[in-house]
Amino acid sequence: MLHCKRPVFYLGWAIIIASLTACANSPIGKNWEQSLAPDPQLTDNPTVFGAKQVSAQQKQPTKLTTKLPADFPQDIPLYSNAKLQGVTSVKGKDNQVSTRWLSADPSNIITSFYTEQLQKNNWKLIKTQKPSGDFQSILSARRNNLQVNISIQPQQVTSAVANQPKAATEILIAYLPVTSTSKIKGNNIPKPGDGEFIGPLPQKQSTQQTISKSTPTNQSQPIGDVNQVTKQLSGYIQDLAALGVFGGEFNRAKSNSSNTEEQFQPNKIITRREYARWLVAVNNAMYADKPAKQIRLASASDRPVFKDVSSNDPDFTTIQGLAEAGLISSSLSGETTNVLFRPDAPLTREKLLLWKIPLDTRQALPTANINAVQQTWGFQDVGKIAPKVLRALLADHQNGDKSNVRRVFGYTTLFQPKKPVTRGEAAVALWYFGTEGEGISAVEALKLNK
Repeated sequence: MLHCKRPVFYLGWAIIIASLTACANSPIGKNWEQSLAPDPQLTDNPTVFGAKQVSAQQKQPTKLTTKLPADFPQDIPLYSNAKLQGVTSVKGKDNQVSTRWLSADPSNIITSFYTEQLQKNNWKLIKTQKPSGDFQSILSARRNNLQVNISIQPQQVTSAVANQPKAATEILIAYLPVTSTSKIKGNNIPKPGDGEFIGPLPQKQSTQQTISKSTPTNQSQPIGDVNQVTKQLSGYIQDLAALGVFGGEFNRAKSNSSNTEEQFQPNKIITRREYARWLVAVNNAMYADKPAKQIRLASASDRPVFKDVSSNDPDFTTIQGLAEAGLISSSLSGETTNVLFRPDAPLTREKLLLWKIPLDTRQALPTANINAVQQTWGFQDVGKIAPKVLRALLADHQNGDKSNVRRVFGYTTLFQPKKPVTRGEAAVALWYFGTEGEGISAVEALKLNK
């Protein structure tokens, strides 16, 4: 009985297949095709097979670009000899942005650059890690409502020409844009000061008043002993203090005083070491946006040019950098007899001007003689002034009311080249850089930093 029904069964399937083939392009055929097609949800929904479902809200898209973001904070210093390799924006981390750079310069030089720039531009270093051996460094700094992490470590890249590995340094700069509106959820979010915290910090309302453009002001935090000098001179000191160029000088003075206010000691004699440190710090802060006018620090691996300033000296990179720039006399500038710097000796008036004025004029000092200086300045002791200092004095006289002599010493007919300089006088000299027609003061530098 079953044997008899089998031909009928095959015949029925043959009729169905023939009908489908004949109606392939007809509406009926398309309906059959759709009814037999696989369910598209089987491919779009992996949970059908037990896979973990990931919703669109759970995904954290990462945007990769090779162009610096338009909102990249201008306060973050950039190493000029580094090339941007990529920018990563992770929305899942409160819009955190990480930039990757590559430089052919040694990592220790780059580390010195960032440490110096962050300190000179009023950043507060929160954490610094400097493992030994490969010079790998991690810097974490804070300024106003922004915090940044900078990681510096040596790498090896393959040369496109010889297909050989060559040394390089990778720089990773991670920050959170100031415009971010991240929301705090729970108590597990990193707090300021934590190793994984990347700002911004809540911006405090500024109580600083508008700074006058023409006169020095007292807008920084109070300095307890500035009343030891005139009101005008104390204003110069306060402006530089607000610029953050004195480093830990206040802290050292404060720890030795029972007064709760910071002490500057304006009438204390300044050493050559201190003035060299201030000179570089103020110049680089004044021209923070002009790398070509900044003084480059020396490398810690450089051969010392002065016998009494070794590479282990805390101010070695500064003093050596000034010598390499030709701003202080040394064997590098042809002064073969200048083998000692005498860092702890008092700074004299002649050295104050001789190191500072070339940074004002940015050109070779003019030819000068005793008669020329005597006719311009009228100094009675002009015969005691060294020939190179005569050239600096003549250039300073051409600067009119912006001259260092007029600003620091006022009207005088005695220069007294060997007289020691006080900390207050040194600060007044450094308050302005440039010529009468083109220059920048500490007040204007404060405006640029804001």
